[in-house]
Amino acid sequence: AIRNLKSKIIKFKIKTVMFRFAHPELLYLLIIIPLLIVFYVVARIRKKKAIAEFGSPELLSTLMPLQSYKRETLKFILVLIALFFVILGVAGPQFGSKLQQVKKEGVELIIALDVSNSMMAQDIKPSRLDAAKQAISRMVEKLSDDKVGLIVFAGDAYVQLPITTDYSSAKLFLSGINTDIVPIQGTAIGTAIDLAAKSFTPDTEASKAIIVITDGENHQDDAIAAAKAAREKGIYVHTIGMGLAQGGPIPEKGNPGQYMRDGSGNPIISKLDEETLKEIAKAGEGIFVRASNSNVGLNTLLDEIDRMDKTLLEERVFSDYAEKYQYFLIMALIFVLLDFMVLGRKNKNFLKINIFGSETKSVGTNR
Repeated sequence: AIRNLKSKIIKFKIKTVMFRFAHPELLYLLIIIPLLIVFYVVARIRKKKAIAEFGSPELLSTLMPLQSYKRETLKFILVLIALFFVILGVAGPQFGSKLQQVKKEGVELIIALDVSNSMMAQDIKPSRLDAAKQAISRMVEKLSDDKVGLIVFAGDAYVQLPITTDYSSAKLFLSGINTDIVPIQGTAIGTAIDLAAKSFTPDTEASKAIIVITDGENHQDDAIAAAKAAREKGIYVHTIGMGLAQGGPIPEKGNPGQYMRDGSGNPIISKLDEETLKEIAKAGEGIFVRASNSNVGLNTLLDEIDRMDKTLLEERVFSDYAEKYQYFLIMALIFVLLDFMVLGRKNKNFLKINIFGSETKSVGTNR
């Protein structure tokens, strides 16, 4: 019995939670109702004062037998209620009644992005890092059922975004990436690959791939061994080389137009370490792509990922929401019709009816 009670409570909570407005910002229009009430009260007070200047209320009641303040107030209340339901209706009330299990087929993909200072070189326009971020953003827009994660690395590696299907969050986190996000400088590609291999969804048979985007310079660990270890776990490792053969100087932070220099005062030229990146991709049974000013290469890798075996990915979402605005608009229409049916003045034909048979005239009464 206790178990059944708990089950009923859980179901009740689900049903109460599954209500929302498609356009909740329109609910701010409800502030019109108290403003109209204030306006109506002020108008009534002024009207009574104006009438009082012409004579006593008893005398004016005799002169205006059909006048009914109660009916005016009732009509005003009916209009307010109709307006209330109209606002709720246009806000788009939706009720959900089903916990639907959505099944998707896709792969899991983690992007390891180099954020070392050398990624600010401008041989790839507008800079290596900015070009990579733009390409990742465009790639995320093309994903549909795949899961994506994001790791940033320089001298160390950090998870910027855990593996997810929330592509909007991926683009949001991506926009905040810069070279200051990792405090230790360097290019620890192996550390990034190791961290990425540990960041996939545990206990899943989904196909997995790591894309390392870097210039490959100053690698300070055994990235090739890390790629081999990842492949032994069933993870493919692809690399994208950011930079041109001639390389480019590294801009100095805070000094536009100035570049980082070595001990001799010469500008430091950052060049792509293509051979290392090819070896890493070979160890991870992936492919290497060299970026250029016209193409970073993510589209090529995306085609490669599309050829990977798709695995059934599963997640539960509340998705069965039904539009119920029509019921609120019907209620609004009912109160509008009631407003039309209620006359603002008394019916003079009713005033002639004397159910008690008295000869007393009811002209002076105020009903």
